[in-house]
Amino acid sequence: MGKPGSVLTFFPWNEHGFKGKSGTGQIGTISYSVPLSSLDFWIKHLTKNKIDFAGPLNRFNEQVLIFEDHDEFEVEIVASEEEKRPGWKSSFIPEEHSIRGFWGASIWHQNTAATERFMTEILEFKKVKETQNRIRLTLNNGGPGAYVDLISLPNQLRGIMGVGAVHHIAFRTDDDDTQLKAREKLIQKNIDVTPVVDRNYFQSIYFKEPGNVLFEIATDPPGFLIDEPVESLGKSLKLPKWFESARTEIEANLPKITIPE
Repeated sequence: MGKPGSVLTFFPWNEHGFKGKSGTGQIGTISYSVPLSSLDFWIKHLTKNKIDFAGPLNRFNEQVLIFEDHDEFEVEIVASEEEKRPGWKSSFIPEEHSIRGFWGASIWHQNTAATERFMTEILEFKKVKETQNRIRLTLNNGGPGAYVDLISLPNQLRGIMGVGAVHHIAFRTDDDDTQLKAREKLIQKNIDVTPVVDRNYFQSIYFKEPGNVLFEIATDPPGFLIDEPVESLGKSLKLPKWFESARTEIEANLPKITIPE
């Protein structure tokens, strides 16, 4: 079962959604993590499924495969000796080669200086590595799942929000108390932050960093097991109680999802 830091949310805009455009002022890349020993498997797996990719590229001490999803958003698989998290079983990817979770995300800006100051001075990230146009930040003890790379692209136009673009990035926190402390700190720094929003499975606050990328801080509890057991996770649509009366309308507007066997 996934843990905090392994959840990716999609907005089902379908044919009614406006096509986004990649550029600065956005999350430009989502990176997934695998052990270094799984690099060859993923090269063969992408090739077998006729997915064009670049790499493997050497970045710091990891090997990176870069490709696009069907909405033309940039995705990476990062293979590193740092990855020690356990794998998970499925019928289509061997457990030892399974994706362990997020490696991190990359934020694209024409100038990263203000965002770097905000994340290090207010959110308490630490700068751990740097190349010509990439600054790597991390929280706590770092490691896969805790990295944010700031990419400097001075000649790149600003991106446009829409289908194929990332709406926001969420950072986890232990509980309501730590979230409220973070919110109070943001308020003291004159950062415009929302009230706590009840998302049923977690509580959230939202705010923007200086480059206009939307950040979320979400609590670990109560978690996804408050309304169903582990065995049935992902097998049916679960709704917060305040949306249950609109279930028929919501289901009618959602795309069909086929779960791989």
